[in-house]
Amino acid sequence: MITCAIWGIGVPVRVGIAPTKTLAKCANDIAKKNPIFAGVLDIMDDVLADWLLPMVPVGDIWGIGRRTEAKLHGLGIRTAAELRDMPIRQARALGTVVLERTVLELQGEACIAFDDVEPQRKGMAVTRSAGTPMEDFDTLFQAITAHATRAAEKLRQHGLVAGTLTVFFHTNRHRPDRPQYAGSRSMRLTPMSSDTLELVAGAKLCATAAWPKINSQSYAFTKAGVMLDDLLPLEDRPRTLFDAPSRSPVLMTALDAVNSRFGKKTMVLASEGLSHSWQTRANHRSPRYTTRISELPTVR
Repeated sequence: MITCAIWGIGVPVRVGIAPTKTLAKCANDIAKKNPIFAGVLDIMDDVLADWLLPMVPVGDIWGIGRRTEAKLHGLGIRTAAELRDMPIRQARALGTVVLERTVLELQGEACIAFDDVEPQRKGMAVTRSAGTPMEDFDTLFQAITAHATRAAEKLRQHGLVAGTLTVFFHTNRHRPDRPQYAGSRSMRLTPMSSDTLELVAGAKLCATAAWPKINSQSYAFTKAGVMLDDLLPLEDRPRTLFDAPSRSPVLMTALDAVNSRFGKKTMVLASEGLSHSWQTRANHRSPRYTTRISELPTVR
């Protein structure tokens, strides 16, 4: 098969060209499975589309799930060409407006817009499984501090602030022989913030409120995380009546600059601790050749 490839990596790249997204996905799928197209297929020509669409199983069409596929098979519709010729009213009745759009897209009418600008993020989460179970609050809070710190860094990288913070932690659900517990608390951030100190302080309040009040020493928590919601660009955040100037933005800029120059975790909050027994174990992780230049093999 002749395909385009990313130099040095060998990842095959195929191109489908069509007037709509759904048809382009079909063209890409055909180019992938049929070597005569050399990895590139242009079906802007209706005659070529009429010839090729009968080769595409209806279950392979973008947006057609297993349940919809089974319903279509019950009506004798098994190919992209047969779905394209399905009456619009029948498509809407069978699969709501989603299937109706798919049929229109197969007919060459664009119904799924291209996103030229990446949509604004509405939320983010930083979660990790623990390398060893966390049995006391101090160890758990070290992990939560690390997650909140990373979440704050991501907010600042994207120029965002968060309005809601949620902390959660739970035991291993796959160990029914051990005591089970799941805790979660949320709080509003007023004013909205991306400040590491403020997020960690809020995370501690949530973690304290969610910590089990009875038999807390009998639980072994294996996962914890921090979630941020109601995200807005920094310049669009709502002002509060008692907004006061703060030195924290300067401090956060300095913190990010140090960690960027000298490496992640060069400077951290004391509540994150020094010995991270809770960190995820990665003893058998495959080398990350495509994202870590330090892990590339050296030939001498």
